Amino acid sequence: MSRFTFHTIENAPEKSRALLEHSAKGFGRVPGLHAVMAEAPALLEGYKQLHRLFAEETSFDKDELTVVWQTINVEHECHYCVPAHTGIAKMMKVDDAISQALRDETPLPNDRLEALRDFTLQVVRQRGNVTDEQVDAFIKAGFTNRHILEVILGVAQKVMSNYTNHLAETPVDAPMQAFAWQRADKRS
Repeated sequence: MSRFTFHTIENAPEKSRALLEHSAKGFGRVPGLHAVMAEAPALLEGYKQLHRLFAEETSFDKDELTVVWQTINVEHECHYCVPAHTGIAKMMKVDDAISQALRDETPLPNDRLEALRDFTLQVVRQRGNVTDEQVDAFIKAGFTNRHILEVILGVAQKVMSNYTNHLAETPVDAPMQAFAWQRADKRS
């Protein structure tokens, strides 16, 4: 049982109400993550802003966005975000083979996406302390310094959601339950 309140538009702190109304308008419901984050209006606003910036303002295409998001979600073992981003990837028309490879931590369909996953994992696991050799390998795969910095933006966004979901034990939203996930090495 979560110690956190899952807010509605009606009972949310005043500064979160418009943010939740925007979520309900965009999703047809208030996602559980947003309902929890509403307790801290600045967190909800910051998360929504980082999501918008990462999804709409970076130079990543839909496949690359998915690789960054899901790599972080899987690494953090986020029971909520892996299913959510599986559904989002489907809506974005990302190839199911990419989503499945990310969920199962198996090879991606091409070397460029694999290099993006590798670099994202290095940033997360090494807390940004990547080596010159790791950066060079990322650049040789066709990425730029801009991409390096955009990965950091994606990490910041996912830390906010993954950590919130861990602490709140956010239940997976009904539309995303079909994409429930457990790390491959923990499946029975």
